[in-house]
Amino acid sequence: MQHRLHSILMYIIVALAPLECLAQQFTLTGRVVDENGSPIELATVACLEQQQVTACNLNGEYTLTLHSSDSVVVRYSMVGYATRKRTFRHPRGKVTAEVRLNSMTALGEVVIKQERRQTTQTQRLDIRDMAQAPSTTGNAVEELVQQQAGVSTHNELSSTYNVRGGSFDENSVYINGVEVFRPLLIRSAQQEGLSIINSDMVESIRFSTGGFEPRYGDKMSSALDITYRRPERWEGNVSASLLGASGYVGYGNKKFSMSHGLRYKTNQYLLGSLETNGEYEPSQIDYQTYISYRPNERWTLDIIADISENRYRFSPTDRETSFGTMEDVKSFRVYFDGQERDIFRTLFGTVSLTRHFGQQTSVKLQASAFHTREQETYDTQGQYWLDDTQTSQNLGVGTYMEHARCFLTARVQTYSVTMRHRVARHEIEGAMVWKHEAIEENTREYEMRDSAGYSIPHTDSRLDLIYSLASRNAIKSNRYEGYIQDTWRWNTGVEHPTLFTLCYGVRFSHWSYNGETTVSPRASLAITPGRRDNMTIRLAAGLYYQAPFFKELRDTVTTAGITRVQMNRNIRSQQSIHIVAGADYRFRMADRPFRFSAEAYYKLLHRVVPYTVQNMKITYAGRNMYDGYAAGIDLTLHGEFVPGTDSWITLSMSKTQMKVGGEGQSSEVRVQRYVPMPTDQRWGLNLHFTDYFPGTDRWRMMLRLAFADGLPFAAPRSAADKLPFRAPAYKRADIGMSYRAIDNDDRHKRMPLRNLWLSLDCLNVFGISNVGSYYWVTDVNNQQYAVPNYLTGRQLNFRVTAEF
Repeated sequence: MQHRLHSILMYIIVALAPLECLAQQFTLTGRVVDENGSPIELATVACLEQQQVTACNLNGEYTLTLHSSDSVVVRYSMVGYATRKRTFRHPRGKVTAEVRLNSMTALGEVVIKQERRQTTQTQRLDIRDMAQAPSTTGNAVEELVQQQAGVSTHNELSSTYNVRGGSFDENSVYINGVEVFRPLLIRSAQQEGLSIINSDMVESIRFSTGGFEPRYGDKMSSALDITYRRPERWEGNVSASLLGASGYVGYGNKKFSMSHGLRYKTNQYLLGSLETNGEYEPSQIDYQTYISYRPNERWTLDIIADISENRYRFSPTDRETSFGTMEDVKSFRVYFDGQERDIFRTLFGTVSLTRHFGQQTSVKLQASAFHTREQETYDTQGQYWLDDTQTSQNLGVGTYMEHARCFLTARVQTYSVTMRHRVARHEIEGAMVWKHEAIEENTREYEMRDSAGYSIPHTDSRLDLIYSLASRNAIKSNRYEGYIQDTWRWNTGVEHPTLFTLCYGVRFSHWSYNGETTVSPRASLAITPGRRDNMTIRLAAGLYYQAPFFKELRDTVTTAGITRVQMNRNIRSQQSIHIVAGADYRFRMADRPFRFSAEAYYKLLHRVVPYTVQNMKITYAGRNMYDGYAAGIDLTLHGEFVPGTDSWITLSMSKTQMKVGGEGQSSEVRVQRYVPMPTDQRWGLNLHFTDYFPGTDRWRMMLRLAFADGLPFAAPRSAADKLPFRAPAYKRADIGMSYRAIDNDDRHKRMPLRNLWLSLDCLNVFGISNVGSYYWVTDVNNQQYAVPNYLTGRQLNFRVTAEF
């Protein structure tokens, strides 16, 4: 009996031992914020005596389990902020502490600011001073993106861009988590209207040039993630210039916020600098609203709506162009008759309802709809003369006529459910998406060319057109997509902890049109060494698919001189394997912060659908034909070259090729070779520099420089694997001067007008004639000439911006 009682006593002691241990532990939670109450992400929270350390999440929140004692000392630290220690006396159970870290200050009033670390392949772009930057398109967000490393554009009238050798269609754009689209029939930059992104409503910009997370969809090159802001009070602005006008008003309180933006753009003044004279009548108008209602901490309702209409009318009259070399100058003159009329109407809307289960978990139901109705019609006739200016010899006289009746209607409906959950050091996110697409097209195009006395192509028995196309197609399909990803942050070490951020996950999709299912695993790792916390090393790899949308499906068959378009149901998604390695190094020079970033990448391409580019129009072959690769390195130096301003310089070097060979030859003699893709830009240099006049911050100057290698090209309707020529380098400089006539940001709060900016922009300062595309003519010897179509010349633009 005594032995049994002894055993029971031992069991009780063993059972109560863990409870005793638990009683000696406590959980420390809270937030780390700066002087303004904004969260400091990735701040380190450590108890050196107990060898315990953790890092704050993106909201500055932390959780740390420690052993209790008479006093527990916890250290809070972050680069750029003064370290702070808190002592907790006899802590028990759950202890909550919000700690405020102060920025370290240098001499005078220069404040050292900690730049947000890039711990994934998606970087945050600074939106400060976008409104005062010189602009030709009025699309400030895209113009900011175009200046980033690895991004290329060769037309100042366009808001489109290509990234690391990809096409203009390989870039996904999201607004508040919803993918948005752009018009499909655009064929020249001067037709482009306003971007769907209203820069007055933007709160943050996240952009990735490769190796991005699974949350971003089925595109191969880049992801642009825009978040519209919720105003906290009355605010607004009005802006007017020679290129258009805009107005914005916003209001918000703790439960409700709304934003309204109205924009009008006309680049008639800018198009007047083109070599083709005529009557340009472009006009674009756009209205957007963002409404957010949060009745309590559990529910949030968001509504975004956009209505836009772009009209373009052009009646050309004449044009004269000189081209060639110093020893061999040609003159090209054209007299036109006819006109072009285009209308692009777009509607976009999204509704989302979010249920918050505390601060760590949320579920969002979202529905969105995109509708575009596009019409492109033109009948243009031109009579041209091609002369040798040195010998006065007439090389060719001809006539051409172009006709088009293009109509397209597209509807895309999207329904999704997204879940987010934070637990310990993990941020887990997943979603299921259903898209329904309905697209109808009715296109008739032809071109007649009479060159040097005979019709091209010339036959003895009949009169043929050089180009004729007929397309009448309609498709309906469903896409089922989903993803799940986890962002895991952890530390190693205590005194000098090394921070690791691992983002990994998988994306999958199924398309009912061709029955294809794809699975895309992706992962990225960022390492911030403890003893070198001013450096971050980033690695990423992943498999990316780009499912065909509409233009990639259009396969062509030519019969009796007429090209007909049919939808290719056997086409498969293009595939790209991304391998990326990069590093960020932060340093100080002249008491100002700087960051140097370097990133090398290699993209292995499979099942490429080849394409050609004429101006901004992309024509796909409609079939998976080739493999290829893109490789290069991007360098960026970003910092305050002038105190209180952001400036940067980027250098990109790359090579993009596809492997072709021997179509139509026997397998024994088939020869494979690599040829450049239409967006193969071997190098590019961008500079953005901001400065103030000495002794005042009212006068501000912004300088933008772009110097990029020319792109390969060939004659229209040539095979996609034959690009024998390369255009001249793209060179451009824009400078803007702004004067802050009224400054009431920090005083005179009762005055309704906060700021008044007067700006003068000089666009294309050096008047460089950049080539946008080519027109091809034939002389009497059946020799073809590529006549350059030059872009805009030097222009001045005056702008007034009032902020309320």
